Amino acid sequence: MLGTWRWNVVFGIFGTVLTVAFSIGNNPISVMLLRSMYAFIAFFVLAYGVRAILAYILQPPILVGEQIEDDESKGSRLDLHTPDESADINQLLKTQLQDGGAKSSGDAQSNEATGFRPLNPPQLLSTKNTQPEELVKAIRHLTGE
Repeated sequence: MLGTWRWNVVFGIFGTVLTVAFSIGNNPISVMLLRSMYAFIAFFVLAYGVRAILAYILQPPILVGEQIEDDESKGSRLDLHTPDESADINQLLKTQLQDGGAKSSGDAQSNEATGFRPLNPPQLLSTKNTQPEELVKAIRHLTGE
C-alpha cells in the first residue's frame, strides 16, 4: 500500500474537523464529540481503501512477456573490456586486397558483358567569359519570365 498509517490518522483528523465544523452550532458538545469520534474512525478506515486504490493506480505497468527478476546484482557492474578483433580485421583486409586485384580485370569484362557504362556527366562551364545578355536570358528562362 501507498504510505503509512500516519496518512490514515491525518485523514481521520480531517474527518473530525469537518464534523466539528458542521455540527458545532447545531448540537451539544457531548453529541458533537461522539459524532466526531465516529467520523475519525470512519475516515481512518476509509483511508485504507483510498491508499489501496492509489497504490493500484500508481503502480508501474508490467509489460507483456517481461520476466520479473529479483537479481539485485544485475546492472551493478560495468564491463568496459572490448574483445580483440585485430586478427579478424587483418584477415578481412587481406581478402579484400586479394579479391580487389582479381576483380579489377574481371570488372571490365563483366561491365562490357552486361552493357554497363559509367556515367560521364558534362563538365560545368564557368561564367567568367559570358556576355551579360546571355546571363539575363538564362535568368529569365529559369524564373519563367
